[in-house]
Formats: sequence, structure tokens, C-alpha cells
Amino acid sequence: MTKESNYVIGTAGHIDHGKSTLITALTGIDPDRLAEEKRRGMTIDLGFAHLRLPSGLEVGIVDVPGHARFIRNMLAGTHGLDAVMLVIAADEGVMPQTREHLEIIDLLDVRRGVVVLSKVDLVDPDWLSLVKSEVVETIAGTSLQGAPVIPFSAVSGEGKAELVAALDALLDVAASRPDLGRPRLPIDRVFTMSGFGTVVTGTLVDGTLTVGQELEVVPGGRMARVRGLQQHSRKVETASPGSRVAANLAGVERDQLARGDVLGRPGTLTATRRVDATIRVLASAPHALRHGIELLLHTGTAEVGCRVILLEGDEIAAGGQGWVQLYLERPIAAAGQDRFILRVPSPSATIAGGRLVDVNPRKHSRHDSTVRESLERRAAGEVLQEELRKYPRGVAAAALLKATLAPEADVAALKARRIGEWLFDSAAWQSISDHATRELEAYHAAHPLRAGMAREELRSKLGVPPASFPWVVQGLLEDGRVAEPDGAVALPGHRVQLDADGAAAGPLVELLARSPLAPPSLSDAIRQTGASAEVVRALAQRGDIVRVGDDIAFTKDAYATAVAMVREIISESGSITVAQLRDRMGASRRPVLALLEHLDAERVTRRVGDARVLR
Repeated sequence: MTKESNYVIGTAGHIDHGKSTLITALTGIDPDRLAEEKRRGMTIDLGFAHLRLPSGLEVGIVDVPGHARFIRNMLAGTHGLDAVMLVIAADEGVMPQTREHLEIIDLLDVRRGVVVLSKVDLVDPDWLSLVKSEVVETIAGTSLQGAPVIPFSAVSGEGKAELVAALDALLDVAASRPDLGRPRLPIDRVFTMSGFGTVVTGTLVDGTLTVGQELEVVPGGRMARVRGLQQHSRKVETASPGSRVAANLAGVERDQLARGDVLGRPGTLTATRRVDATIRVLASAPHALRHGIELLLHTGTAEVGCRVILLEGDEIAAGGQGWVQLYLERPIAAAGQDRFILRVPSPSATIAGGRLVDVNPRKHSRHDSTVRESLERRAAGEVLQEELRKYPRGVAAAALLKATLAPEADVAALKARRIGEWLFDSAAWQSISDHATRELEAYHAAHPLRAGMAREELRSKLGVPPASFPWVVQGLLEDGRVAEPDGAVALPGHRVQLDADGAAAGPLVELLARSPLAPPSLSDAIRQTGASAEVVRALAQRGDIVRVGDDIAFTKDAYATAVAMVREIISESGSITVAQLRDRMGASRRPVLALLEHLDAERVTRRVGDARVLR
């Protein structure tokens, strides 16, 4: 029965050790597609083939160049490998590019593979035994330690059956590539086919592609539509993660795409120019990895210059490990957990590699232990929690999930305060709550006669963005940390104590009550009683007086009487004028006009010409 999974096998090894010949012998497909490769008898760029194994599993094969000059092409072909065939010619043994390719495989943590001793028809048994010993010693301590070593001859066919069986056994125990619902197709080749248009190839990860699907090119943001898909030279409607895919695209031209670009569902990938990573420097590195060094970063199919910022110390010695932040010369599309390689541009050499931990980090202060602790937690799998800690003022759940590409189910397990669609890290929420309490305590001390602080003033004090502030207030209310009297925000135990301002409050109300429907102006009342503006505000908030204008106020009872008069006159006459109400109240024009304009604003009355009617 055919195993329902997709896998990709790559080659590695020194130039002229028979990688392309091996693939042709296994598959019947010559991976060398360029005229120059045919003419020179040397692989220059990536080649592709496919093979059906005895179990029925059909796998993609990526052939890489072995010459040191084309190592950048080799690195583009190592993305998404499930297994590798390290090819070593039996007549030459381990060579310089054998070692560099093996170091790259080790840094990329490719743990499934076989060593193919090619050209065994050219050596005698004693020599072959010596080469086998050398190979076993060379791969010791690497990710390929213990890999089977299989003698092979493309001429005689020796070892072919054993090699195919070994590959089948390797992939039989390999886990299927996960479908995370956010497909990524890092492009390793772009070309045009007559009658079809633009075609790209790559190894698909993290999700499926379907014919007709709209995709975004990252970086760049161009949109393209999938006109057709092929796997193993066959048309398919859907391509699954872990497979070699050729996608015929509409909406983009060949010159608008390049190796290193990534295709994904719109809005699921973002371009970045800064990444945090855990790194290991090769023991064979020509020198230590120094802070500030400029290198070439290879990840996925992308190659980009970068500056290395060490997060501890000034260098990482050969064979050492550490945390770094990489500043990239241009944006690339990447995801957490992606592997990468760092190379010295000249003289070219592989120096280090590792794993991306955060592809959307903030700029860090060097030698900050909390940064390293956060990265260690993130590397250990606490991606969502550590991403949430980046937002001390809260983040919408959808935005957090988009930033981390994490499943919705993870949100429930977070140490977080969730209010509506907003999430706050537990420590951050405690900080916001404590900050709000301190600010309100200070406000009440400074303004004891005010019911509370205006919402916008509190938002400014907390430094919370407008989008999340309503949820912050809601959470504080739910937690019993604040109350909302008359639209302001206050501590739950706060009460306006008018007695704290001496006897000014009572005399002010009494003065207004002496001529209830013809009160003096507030400025006169304040001057006569010694009441402060805070007392007036407090009386109005408590409801003892009703301010109908900046300088006009009625006692509560007088206001109710005046409103009843307005309703009565309108009931009798159908409308009311300033003169009519002035005569009924026995007041001057000023408080009467202020009262009627107030009732208009309160939507009790509506002005029609010089009169008012009830709404």
C-alpha cells in the first residue's frame, strides 16, 4: 500500500563524485538540465528527479552542485530535505567539499541519510575497506553518525537494490510533514514555458496548495493565482506539504520573481529584516564569530547579507554556541524554527549555522539576560507566550496568532488575561492594574471633590493605545479594581466628601435656593460664598444643582419646577417662547435663555423659529 506522505531526498558531496550519475541510475532522469552542464560534465545549478520506492512511496530528489564555486546553489537545494545521500567516490575518498557539505547537513540537522560510496568498480576490496573506515570516522559526531554506508556502481548496478531499500527504510519511520494551514513555497527556480507562462518550483512546507488559489509573493507583496500544479511531472489539483511542486502562476511575470522569494496565502507571511537565532559555530571555522561581523545568511532558498549582533560577549569561539540577532541587508520571508547557514563571503567558507527563534523581534540591548531567557523559553516551545510578552499594552488575539502562526487552541493555555478579543500577558496585566490604582489614588488625593478621572486622561497616564483601552477598562471593572461614576473612572471606595471643603457647599445651594427660578450667576454665588470651582463641580456631579450654562445653575428642585413649567406652557399653547417663560418664572432673560438652550441640548425641546416645542 502506498504511504500517504511526501518526502524529499537531497544529494551532497564533492564535485565529480557521481551525484548526478547516481540519480540517473536510480530514476532514469538526468538532473543536469542546463546546456553548460552537459558541455562541461559538471552540475552547476539544482537538478530535480523523482523515484518510486518499493513501498510505493514516490519521493522527490534534489541534486546539488559539488563545486565550491556553486555552494550558494547547493544551499538553496537543502531546504525541506527529509533525508540526504552523501556521495563519496570510492577512488578518492573524503574530499574538501565532502567535509563542507557534511558540515552543512549537520548544521541543518538533517538526521536521516545514507552514505553512498560511488565508483566502487574502480577500486579493489582492500582500498574500499580503508575508505569505509575513513567515512565512518568522518561522519562520527555529526547528524549522519551511524548512517549506512553502501558501495555503489552506476556501471555494474552494484548496491542499487541495497540503496533503494535503505532509502525506503529511512522514510518508512519518518514523520509526515505537518499541515499547519499556512503553506510556504520557497522558490528555488523560476522559468517560462511556452503556452503556460511563469512557472516556479520549490519544496512545499506547512500547508497545501490548490489550483485556483490566490497567493502572495513575499517579500514584495505581489499577488498571483495558481493556474496549475505538478508533482513528479504529473498534474495535480492539490499539492501537499513535504512535496516537490511546480506551480504555473498567473498575474506575475518571470522577471518579477526570483530564487529566495516565498509564495504563501495572503496575509500569513511577513517580510523581516531582523531575526533572533540560536547559533553554533563550526569547530573547523577559520576564526571565532565576532560581534558585528558581516556574513551571508542562507535560509530556505534565500541568500542575504547580514550583520551579526552577539547577545552575550564579543565573540563565540569555534565549536561554541550562543544567541544572536541578525540584521539583514534586505527583507526576506522566514518562520520560526527554520534552519540557516552563515558563510564568510570572501574567501568563501561556511562558518556557522543554527535555528531561527524569532523572526519579528525588537531591537535588543546587548548583555540583557532577560532577552536570552525569553529566547530560551521561545526555543523550548513557548512561542505564543513569549510573543505575547512583546505587547505589554495588550494585543488582539487574531494579531497574536498571525504573528506567531500558532493554532487557535494554544490561546486557552496562555498565562494571560483575556478580555473580549484582547490578550494581556499576566504580568503585564498586573502592571497595568497596579499602575491604574496608583494613578487614581494620586488623582483622588489631588481632586477629592471630583467623582473620578476622565477616561482619556487615564488612558494617557497608562500609555495604552485607543484600540485596547475600552477592554482595559472593562477588565479593571470586572476585576473590581475601578468603578465608573458618571462616565469617569474612580477607585471603588472613592466618595466625594463635600464637607472637606468647609461650609462652602451648603451656603452655595442655599444662595441659589433663595431665588430658585431667578438664581444669581454662578460667578456671583461663588464670590459671595467662597465656594471653589471644585465644589460647584462636585455639587453638579452629585445632583444637588443642575448647571444649564457656564455661569447659570439651578437647585435640583428649582430645575424640576422650571421644566414642569415649560411642559405646562407648551401643553397649553402648543409652544413656548423666551418671553413666556421669563414672565412665568419671574426671571431675567439670561437664565431663561440658558435653561431653554439646555433643554434643546437635552432633547426635551426643539426650537422652531423663535419658539420651542416638545420633541
